[in-house]
Amino acid sequence: MRIKAAILSIVLAPPLAHAQPTRADYERALTMRERQQFTTSGVVDGVGWIGKTGRFQYRRTVAGGHEHIVMDRDTLEKRPAFDHARLAEALAKASGEKQEPLRLPTFTFGDDERTLEMTVDQTRYRCALSDYSCSRVESPLFPGAIRGVSGPVRGAEPPREVRPKPSPDGKWEALIDNYNVVVRAKGEKAERRLTGDGSEGSPYDLASLAWSPDSSKIAVYRIRPGYRRTVHYVESAPEDQLQPKHWTLQYAKPGDVLDLEQPVLIRLDGAKSIAIANTLFPNPYTLSALAWRKDSRAFSFDYNQRGHQAYRVIEVDAATGAARAVISEEPKTFFYYGLAASNRQSGKRFRYDVADGKEVVWMSERDDWNHLYLYDGASGRLKGQITRGDWAVRGVEKVDEEKRQIWFSATGTRTGEDPYFLHYFRIGFDGSGLTKLTEAPADHELKFSSDMRHFVDTYSRVDLPTVAELRKADDLSLVAAVEKADVSELQKAGWKAPEPFVAKGRDGTTDIWGLIFRPSRFDPKKKYPVIENIYAGPHGSHVPKSWSPYLASQAQAELGFIVVQIDGMGTSNRSKAFHDVAWQNLGDAGFPDRILWHKAAAKKYPYYDATRVGIYGGSAGGQNAMGALLFHPEFYKVAVAYAGCHDNRMDKIWWNEQWMGWPIGPQYAAASNVDNAAKLQGKLLLVVGELDTNVDPASTFQVVHALMDANKTFDFLVVPGANHNAARGGAYASYGDRKRYDFFAKHLLGVDPPDWNKDAPAGTN
Repeated sequence: MRIKAAILSIVLAPPLAHAQPTRADYERALTMRERQQFTTSGVVDGVGWIGKTGRFQYRRTVAGGHEHIVMDRDTLEKRPAFDHARLAEALAKASGEKQEPLRLPTFTFGDDERTLEMTVDQTRYRCALSDYSCSRVESPLFPGAIRGVSGPVRGAEPPREVRPKPSPDGKWEALIDNYNVVVRAKGEKAERRLTGDGSEGSPYDLASLAWSPDSSKIAVYRIRPGYRRTVHYVESAPEDQLQPKHWTLQYAKPGDVLDLEQPVLIRLDGAKSIAIANTLFPNPYTLSALAWRKDSRAFSFDYNQRGHQAYRVIEVDAATGAARAVISEEPKTFFYYGLAASNRQSGKRFRYDVADGKEVVWMSERDDWNHLYLYDGASGRLKGQITRGDWAVRGVEKVDEEKRQIWFSATGTRTGEDPYFLHYFRIGFDGSGLTKLTEAPADHELKFSSDMRHFVDTYSRVDLPTVAELRKADDLSLVAAVEKADVSELQKAGWKAPEPFVAKGRDGTTDIWGLIFRPSRFDPKKKYPVIENIYAGPHGSHVPKSWSPYLASQAQAELGFIVVQIDGMGTSNRSKAFHDVAWQNLGDAGFPDRILWHKAAAKKYPYYDATRVGIYGGSAGGQNAMGALLFHPEFYKVAVAYAGCHDNRMDKIWWNEQWMGWPIGPQYAAASNVDNAAKLQGKLLLVVGELDTNVDPASTFQVVHALMDANKTFDFLVVPGANHNAARGGAYASYGDRKRYDFFAKHLLGVDPPDWNKDAPAGTN
């Protein structure tokens, strides 16, 4: 009977997917973005209200690209925001690069609507619409205010000739002379020295200096400089010369000694300056900018403790220099100190001082969900919890002190709906009057007019093309349908939406959400190997929720794969417990949840082959992809890892200490792909750009070294001249895509890719 059952299962099993991806499959995948991106009309993005006017601008798709529109909320009139052809010509002249009229980037208007700014190739330009002239926008930063690209360590000492800081009454200027604070009367050269303890090893920092509103006092940081680590780069094949180039980049890493900031109170009446006692802020990762109360009674700053397990709002009395903690947040794991915002890559920090600090609106996860709280600013007493429930506040749009109302976004608020969909609400300071502003079961983005009377609601799902509506904020009534996407031509070309799929996580109760992408020529009678597109960075959630004409996972599927994306435990935007799985444990990457999700999908769909699973990702996803073969080789068989932060001690300080903690401990080695390289099983392709300024390229080279020491077999591609987007963007994007396609075709489908040296497919470099 067992033999018969085995034979029957073989007979009934779906056949394998087509064995050989064709040249047409490759070309369809490699050209998908360009073919699909501009085959729609009315898909809206870049909505923004113009200053304090009743007009807003947005970008919408048209055949071949985008056009920029201005709409008036009162007359409902729409007009082009500018002459697209003239602006493209002006930008081309300023940038030296050809610009297409229907491919211009999003922009921001000046308040007069006669100027605008936009970014082209990472350079900011300002354009005057009176004569259509454009010029590069230079940064107004003070020397010394520019910190290390990846950590709180200031750059080289600023020169003597820096712009002074004028007092609010216009009578004085403050500046730094020989590392100390001096002042001079406006328009005069004679200086009065206010401090004398500054030196090369502990200078006062002009960039941090803040005048009190009454111009009688100064708050400033004196700095003990930290370690200025640099990463070295060799550009092996520069475009403008034959010989290689060398340059360095300041780059702080976990465990480095940081700048130590000492707040100092200085009075212009001649009283001795006061170095504020650091009892409440003894071990800072950073101290925030110094901010005075409007009545000059005190100044405040935020203390972010090294290791991110304490975060305090500190207020300093201007008369005595005494410091007190207005709020002290001390979680058992980490405080996600990034600023809260209405997007998926957001932190959990929000502070709003009401009535010059008499009350404070504060954000916290102390009840396991991200919510808003109201504090008494004078006593530090908690007055009450404003929002509550098994859902998470994602960002605050406005705090209305007069009406004592808060406008905010949140996720997980609707039972039976995707818990990552953003919705918007209004609530009173006392927690009363919770009002929902969005209704459609979709992912929303609201843009409010400056007077909060109207908002533009742009919403969509992966299976619902974009809708944009203008509504009144008081009664939510519809004023006008701004745009509704038409994707009929895209659908005629074979576009189909991915499928949202939900399965239980490792605890047996928590829902894990993801997407399933099938090839456009999908045949349910065949059996398909599976590829997971992974990014498990704890700084956000990463599975797409809004509509898009193109997703890279779909292109990968065209070669004959099922491709999936999953948000496992350890990612953000759910409960604190869900997020805490990542604490000192980045090697986990949600894999126990992901594997269960795969198995649930295979149980439901016979064509889903969970015995042939590959995985790919970049940056944190590169660490995750290789980690799959090290820590879960029983399930994952093939991996492609781009620009991976393979050892969290080698990557930027802010991201890695946030999750892995400080001081450096054994948890770093436990999660390291370098330290665990000898565990490699399966097939691995590593890719790195030689000029990666996000993740030190040495992170990949060190894992290569460890693999060679362990006598492991793997593939390795170094992309000359490429930055962090090596083989995923820039000049070698399609080449890198093709290398990934070939790798999975060979090791998951078991076929040799075509000989591209004879005839490269369309869309390659």
